[in-house]
Amino acid sequence: MKLAVQNLRQALQTARKKVSRRILHWRMRGESEADILIAERKLRGVEQFDKLQKADIVVVSFGKSGRTWLRVMISHLFRVMYKLPENAILGFDNFHNLNRAVPKIFFTHDNYIKDYTGDHSSKQPFYNKRVVLLARDPRDVAVSQFFQWKFRIKPTKVAINNYPPMGTDISLFDFITSDNGGSMHAVCDYLNLWAAEADKVENFHLLRYEDLRSDPHGELRRLLDFMQVDASDEHLNAAVEYSAYENMKKMESKQQFRLAGGRMMPRDKNNPNSYKVRRAKVGGYRDYFTDEEVAAIDAQLAQTLDPMFQYR
Repeated sequence: MKLAVQNLRQALQTARKKVSRRILHWRMRGESEADILIAERKLRGVEQFDKLQKADIVVVSFGKSGRTWLRVMISHLFRVMYKLPENAILGFDNFHNLNRAVPKIFFTHDNYIKDYTGDHSSKQPFYNKRVVLLARDPRDVAVSQFFQWKFRIKPTKVAINNYPPMGTDISLFDFITSDNGGSMHAVCDYLNLWAAEADKVENFHLLRYEDLRSDPHGELRRLLDFMQVDASDEHLNAAVEYSAYENMKKMESKQQFRLAGGRMMPRDKNNPNSYKVRRAKVGGYRDYFTDEEVAAIDAQLAQTLDPMFQYR
């Protein structure tokens, strides 16, 4: 019964957000596309800022950095710890409402809060929060962003996040090395600001995707310690096993998390590049480029990214 109430509540929240955006577009009909985008970004920022204020823990990441994998892993951990319903997935406070021992966890790409606060140069709204920054090599992120843009992205997210218009004839190399919302440049700018602000956040934890891949048990344990979650080794092992790559692929193909919206569903079951769980390969960007292109990509990263992340 509790799960049904939670699912209904989540559906109503999603519907309310969609309606508020449609009302905004209706009210601004006739105004320029640029002004409408600014207003919508601010509206989304209000929604994100509200969740941020209420959250116990914030997990921040650029898109395609492994957030869904981490979310599934932590979701299963809490499910086995507190005997919560199977197939439920963390959605801010839904697990907390089922069991108050589960913290309210806000997973965010931090796209729009700055549009609401007007502060584009600091992370001040996060300073008093317990923040996990999930980072991934910008070269792999940008390649994944290309396939996200080409096969998965919602049309409403293209202009608002500065992606090339749908159907644009752009090569993978040009996409990741140019200046657009999914490029390597965008990922580095995002991570660099967090690197500059990390010391100002009262409780900050850097979690690198590559470290989580190489040592999932150890990195998950360190993350749980930071989150102040007292989980047994049995619970931790279950979470790591459940979120293994092959199982994640299987769950997505079966649409096991269809109640979580489009988060874990392929756009086209016959196209492997349209899956949310695509390759999960560390350093996989090299498979798509010539040696000369790889050298140019690596040089751009070395000149751009803060050494804090150790990807240079």
